[in-house]
Amino acid sequence: MSSQYIFDRDFRFRKDKTSVWTIVRKILLFFLTTLSLAILYYVIFALVFSTDEERSLIQENRMYEKVFPEMNVKEELLSDVVDGLVIKDDMIYEEIFHTSAPDMDPGSSLDFLMGIDSAGDDDIVKHSASRLKIMERTVGAVEDNFRDIFRLVASEDMVMPPMSNPMNGFSFAQTGASVGDRINPFYKVQIRHDGLDMIAPAGEPVYASADGKVSNIIRSRKGLGNVVVIEHDGGYVTRYAHLADIEVRKGRKIRKGDRIGYVGVSGNSFAPHLHYEVLRDTLVLDPVNFMFASVTPEDYVNMLILSASTGQSMD
Repeated sequence: MSSQYIFDRDFRFRKDKTSVWTIVRKILLFFLTTLSLAILYYVIFALVFSTDEERSLIQENRMYEKVFPEMNVKEELLSDVVDGLVIKDDMIYEEIFHTSAPDMDPGSSLDFLMGIDSAGDDDIVKHSASRLKIMERTVGAVEDNFRDIFRLVASEDMVMPPMSNPMNGFSFAQTGASVGDRINPFYKVQIRHDGLDMIAPAGEPVYASADGKVSNIIRSRKGLGNVVVIEHDGGYVTRYAHLADIEVRKGRKIRKGDRIGYVGVSGNSFAPHLHYEVLRDTLVLDPVNFMFASVTPEDYVNMLILSASTGQSMD
């Protein structure tokens, strides 16, 4: 405890005693004030003033925050599409060449992207180089497969399935539900759907997808409505349903590209469209599998996605 003299209200000197706690409190208050000011100055400096390196890091972080979520979404979509393409490729190879498709995926998947934000630069470079080598090997495998395809197609014994699009100028955006369990637009329950819905305005011409012979003509106000059935070589059969008008007769020989009728809404049709079926020896096949030869690769991928993701049929 320390003391000092002060001049009081009675104009007399007296001793003023200061406690130790008062001194300690003043010292603590001084340090706390100094510390608060230091923190405030640091925050202001950090927010207002930054080095070139800090500004560069901030820009990179903002870019990563924007880019990586988009990359993850695209990676998931690409993975789904790739999985679908692998399945479709196997089915196409099986239908055309009656054998299993060769394995063309010698590497890993794109899962590395999911953890790329925590990977170092060296790891990213090494992974990219590895993926490039894998892609080069895959390209080589694809080239070998195409050589086999061209060789088999050129063979006189090769029986080609119906691979032509039954409608000219068909866009992938016109793709409806394909083969599978789909919600019926009238009964609102899942019912087996054995064809591909190809959306088009009423009166759009419909063409034969391959050479063959008209085996049956059906005219009805129920079910598939007006239908043309064509038999092709190799046991293939195509059906064209919900037609408005039919321009062929039973027993007529058909060439690929011959007009057989027009799009309509006959039978149980929710809206104008062509219900197109492909069968082989009574086995129902997915018509989308045979569309790759008549559209661009980009449109074919989009057709695969739409045909598989559309949950409701149009008939």
